[in-house]
Formats: sequence, structure tokens, C-alpha cells
Amino acid sequence: MAELEPITPSDAVEMYLDSREPEVSAKTLTNHRYRLKHFLTWCEEHDLENINRLTGRNIHEFRTWRGRQVARVTLVNELRTLQQFLEFAASIDAVEDGMRERVRIPKLDPQEVAREERLESDRAADILEHLERYQYASREHVILTLLWHTGIRLGTLRAIDVDDYDRSAQCLDLCHRPETGTPLKNGSAAERSIGISERYCEMLDGYLAHNRHDVTDEHGRRPLITSAQGRLTAPPIRRTVYRYTQPCEIGECPHEKDPDTCDWRHRDALAQCPSARSPHAIRRGSITHQLRNKVPQRVVEERSNVSDEVLEQHYDERTEREKMEVRRDFLDRMEDSG
Repeated sequence: MAELEPITPSDAVEMYLDSREPEVSAKTLTNHRYRLKHFLTWCEEHDLENINRLTGRNIHEFRTWRGRQVARVTLVNELRTLQQFLEFAASIDAVEDGMRERVRIPKLDPQEVAREERLESDRAADILEHLERYQYASREHVILTLLWHTGIRLGTLRAIDVDDYDRSAQCLDLCHRPETGTPLKNGSAAERSIGISERYCEMLDGYLAHNRHDVTDEHGRRPLITSAQGRLTAPPIRRTVYRYTQPCEIGECPHEKDPDTCDWRHRDALAQCPSARSPHAIRRGSITHQLRNKVPQRVVEERSNVSDEVLEQHYDERTEREKMEVRRDFLDRMEDSG
């Protein structure tokens, strides 16, 4: 057995990424870097400065630690990448031979990847980064970005007109218009203005200038999200969401399928992929993401048009420990200001 040569986890990861660069796409390399970032965080928090010291018990502890933070599908993706990294690390005498086999991959049960699950923040970031880089200001980019960053419903997205976009105020005015085919779920009570950042205003500007079909709907209104025939209907929006939330669209399949032959890649079977997510799952993920990033609950309720009771029962996926930390931060600020 070759003698192990000391190396930090971060240096070993950089060597692994350098070795993969000539043979994988840029998006795959980005995905691997992002997934291994969490392993490096664990190593840093546990003072593992020399990866020679990595043991099977360490891997189990990392798997347990990360498994508390993300959905099983996300965990599977990260552990598969960790396996590949450890195989490379063994080849450069950074870890013991066979360390790859010590990574236990959970089996995914399609029943546990239910449609009620949310889109995880990590996956949302990967999807939006991919769209920003390769399909900037496309209809798909606008759909996924607005759903994630606002937490609005699919029907609300469809209801937005070009004239509801106020560039100077950097906001979208959401209006209940049942008489012309675009009611909001909670009626006039759901009417509100949602602020969007300069970054996303620029995206919308690009979409309006280059990619929006210059059409009106049957009521003479100018919809924001369009097809060549008029206002885009709900099914194409759902298909867009299902397609881009399939992991193989921008990364690797966790189900051991070949994307070129997988039946789930077909237009009418996109939703059957166990890892695909619905527009409602994006809404749940967005709301949870905002709460975890300490956006006040009242702000989230108003922005997403959801009551506090419904939010807590159906949308808030934070653990009790995460909620406690938010309360602690609030109380600390109160004491500081007092």
C-alpha cells in the first residue's frame, strides 16, 4: 500500500476539479464544486485539516449531518459526487484505497419524493445560475426566476401583464381581473405590489426587448408570459418547471437513467420523474428559503399572499431549532437597540 501524502481537503478538491475540467461540461463542473463545498464545510467545522485522516466514521458523520439539512434527492447527488472525489483522492495517495466504497448512498423511494415536497435552495440556485448563464432573459429564465424569487402561484404568474411591470418603482403590480380571465386565488384581497431587484428588472427588460412575443390576449391585454398565440396557458408553464427541475437537465441523474433514452424526458412524462418539482413545490421552497434567511414572517405572508395559519401548516419547513435561532436573533437585536 502506498504511503499517504498529507494534503488539505480544499487542495484535494481543487486537484479533483482540475482533473475533471477537460472531460465534463462547465455546468457539471460547477455542480461538483457546489456539492463538494458542503463536504469542505464539514471538514473545516470538524478540524479535519489533512484528508489523510478521513475515516469511514467521518463519512458516516458527514452523511448524517448533511442529511438533516437537505432532501434525500439532494443528499444522493452530493454523495455520488463525493464518491467520485474519493476515488480520485485515492489515486493521488490522499486517502486510503477503497474509501469510495464507504460512502453509503440512500435508495430513493418514489413515494417519498412526493409532489408536496419543496424545491431545495441548492437546486434552485443551480437552476437559476444555469439559466442566467446559458438562457439569459428567455421565457424559461423569467418563469423560474419569478416563481422562485417571489413565491407567487402559477395562476398569479399567468395573470401579470406587461403594464403591471413598473420599471421605475422596480415592482410588479398583481391585479385580480376575473372578468378578463385572470382571477387571483384570494380575489381582490390578493392584489398587491411585489418589489424586484435591479438584477431581475434587467432580466425582464431583456426579455421584453428580445424574447417576448409581441401579442395580446383575447381581451386585448398584453400578457407578460406569452406564446406565439397569446397569454401562455398553465400546462406549458408546468412543463417548463418539471423539465428544469429534473436533475439531469443541468447535472446528473440520481436514478441511474440515461437522459438520452429516459422516458421521463418526454414532453408528456416530465412530471413522472421522481426528482421533478411542480410550480407549487417551488412556492413552498421559496417561502421556506425566505424564512430561513430571516425575512420576517409577516413580510413573507404579504409577499406570497398566504395566511399565517396556512404558512405554518403547509409551507414553513424549518426545523424547531431554525425557528429558535430566528427568535434569538430578534431578541438580540431588541436588546441591542434597547
